[in-house]
Amino acid sequence: MPDSPDTHLPLKPVVFEILVALAREAGHGYGILKSVREHSEGRVRLETGPLYRHLRRLLRDGLVAEVDPPSGEDSDDTRRRYYAVTGLGRQVLAAEGERLAAAVDRARALRIISG
Repeated sequence: MPDSPDTHLPLKPVVFEILVALAREAGHGYGILKSVREHSEGRVRLETGPLYRHLRRLLRDGLVAEVDPPSGEDSDDTRRRYYAVTGLGRQVLAAEGERLAAAVDRARALRIISG
């Protein structure tokens, strides 16, 4: 039986941001850290150790996969691993986005937040 995206929800905010970063483009550890920091405007704090723990879990769960370096990337450093979001990972990311959007809609309806 195929894995359902809902079995992976809810995502921790940091995991959501990692998947968002990898949905934009395949990346390696430092690139993922930089992308998460920039795109979350510093709201999500992520260090190297926790990043790799999250990546191991995401690999195990089939949400990301190791991939070859993008063309044009300097691939001389054989220690550098590149990761990309999988089809299941994109489904999980979309499901989490829908879940978060529904939560925002409820908060707006209750006038907890404006907009």
